[in-house]
Amino acid sequence: MGGGHHGEGVTYKGVTLHKPKRWHTVTGKGLCAVMWFWVLYRAKQDGPVVLGWRHPWEGHDDHGHGNDH
Repeated sequence: MGGGHHGEGVTYKGVTLHKPKRWHTVTGKGLCAVMWFWVLYRAKQDGPVVLGWRHPWEGHDDHGHGNDH
């Protein structure tokens, strides 16, 4: 079924796992880094709101919209 025998691999309980190619490993690590940078960036931006430390409409400072109520 599926693919045949291509090179060495580790067989465990009838399942053979082959070593990944270098580009798979490098691409996976790169995408993992991008994901964590994005998660940490969003945590910095939205963390206080998610944790309940402030309301979403608070803390926007003055954006020049003339909101002098």
